[in-house]
Amino acid sequence: MAVALRVIPCLDVHDGRVVKGVNFRSLRDAGDPVELAAKYSAEGADELTFLDISASSDGRATTRDMVARCAETVFIPLTVGGGVREVADVDRLLRSGADKVGINTGALARPAVIDEISRTFGDQVLVLSVDARREEGMPSGFGVTTHGGRRSAGVDAIEWAREACARGVGEILLNSMDADGTTDGFDLEMIRAVREVVDVPLIASGGAGRIEHFVAAARAGADAVLAASVFHYRTLSIDEVKTGLREAGFEVR
Repeated sequence: MAVALRVIPCLDVHDGRVVKGVNFRSLRDAGDPVELAAKYSAEGADELTFLDISASSDGRATTRDMVARCAETVFIPLTVGGGVREVADVDRLLRSGADKVGINTGALARPAVIDEISRTFGDQVLVLSVDARREEGMPSGFGVTTHGGRRSAGVDAIEWAREACARGVGEILLNSMDADGTTDGFDLEMIRAVREVVDVPLIASGGAGRIEHFVAAARAGADAVLAASVFHYRTLSIDEVKTGLREAGFEVR
């Protein structure tokens, strides 16, 4: 039986506020994270993803407070990422109210931390966030980036996804840095390439602008579709996206 597709708003948090830009640049304020979380929950979001894009020590403390307030307000799963480097970081976020924790740079720096986290908490709590873009010289044509897509990690994105799943990641959040914030559509080739090598749930991120973009991502193999700009600025509603997916023949939650 096919798993129902999830629709997930993403809240990029900087200094306690939700922001959004294009390719992680020219950031604009999009509101208070707790207020937005409550709104999206009421509108039918299946989950919420919070990414602390500054991830300073103060930022992580701010994020834990925000997660705690959100957990008291909404009753859908919360995934939180930003600055996670060790088991203790995951423990703190889970105790604050997160249901799942995203890891990105910390896993690239020390891949064994994936094994440690999954052994401690189970793979269901760990989401690998992959910020990837097209990169010449990579076997797959896709490379992993850091620092908001500005710096190559020198790692092939498809191979990294495969390795991380072997180590114990329970889900992959695949964000196209080329498409991020452009509203020109998801990178379908990248989604298909990752889908071919992993069995865990795959969340497509980066580029959503129209209903057909979400449908195309699902057809390419995404188990969930994530977006920010179109929801923050009311271009589309969660219900409109779910209706479009249903009309295209997909089961949604």
